[in-house]
Amino acid sequence: MTTAPGFLPTAAGAPAAHAAYLPARGGLGLKPEHFRTILETLPDLGFFEIHAENYMVDGGPFHHYLTQIRSHYPLSVHGVGLSIGGEGPLDEEHLDRLAVLITRYEPQSFSEHLAWSSHGDIFLNDLLPAPYNTATLQRVCDHIDRVHERLGRRMLLENPATYVEFAASTQAETDFIGEVVKRTGCGLLLDVNNVYVSCTNHGRDAQNYIDAFPLAATAQIHLAGFAKDVDAAGAPLLIDSHGSPIAQTVWDLYRFTLERTGPLPTLIERDNDIPAFAVLHAEAQQAEKLLQTCRIKVAA
Repeated sequence: MTTAPGFLPTAAGAPAAHAAYLPARGGLGLKPEHFRTILETLPDLGFFEIHAENYMVDGGPFHHYLTQIRSHYPLSVHGVGLSIGGEGPLDEEHLDRLAVLITRYEPQSFSEHLAWSSHGDIFLNDLLPAPYNTATLQRVCDHIDRVHERLGRRMLLENPATYVEFAASTQAETDFIGEVVKRTGCGLLLDVNNVYVSCTNHGRDAQNYIDAFPLAATAQIHLAGFAKDVDAAGAPLLIDSHGSPIAQTVWDLYRFTLERTGPLPTLIERDNDIPAFAVLHAEAQQAEKLLQTCRIKVAA
């Protein structure tokens, strides 16, 4: 298998926004509702993140604003359409479009999900889980190797939020991801909200789950809100909705995680019921406070 290349080097004299890695600060998902506010106020933020599939066109208003915002801030690109966990080969046309986007904006980070979202010519508007077994492991590693080869940079793999588990699984999710990291050299995008959602849904201890991940490979953290429901048996069921403020229990788990990883780039995700920019900025500032506390403890 191929060894994952590092992030692409930058030219001498490039602005700070084009440094090779995201800063260990709070960042926000870039939403069109906030384009003008961002450019008018240039808020104090560590970085912005975009969904790759929203920018896979040559021009238009999204590129018009992103080009300007990119000149001021580091950028993370987060993919939702590669179907890393899918049974078939990667969609090479999709990968080519992704490569064009990466070359155009030279982001500090690129990530994708441990999930599948397509089957043959059918694309499903969801991120679906896969069984954790030998066949899936080989397939996921082959797909990540291909992404590394095509993009010429290291990919981060995000742990999913799950609502069901497969009888066909022979490995724990954390062991599976650890083996993928070991075989491919990819990094881990640790979604703390996804950990909390999955552990609540499956009756596991979230802190123990965090400790079982390959934390040394973690290069970015995601935080988001969830929705509450109940399953057919009346047990609590959490949904990774990205449509509400981050719960205090997730903030607590984030603090627990930072004590083990040290400060890391941390994204606040909000994809539904988008509030005013100031609301999301306040959550990013809350992450910044916890990151600063973490720095002080590390330095002590």
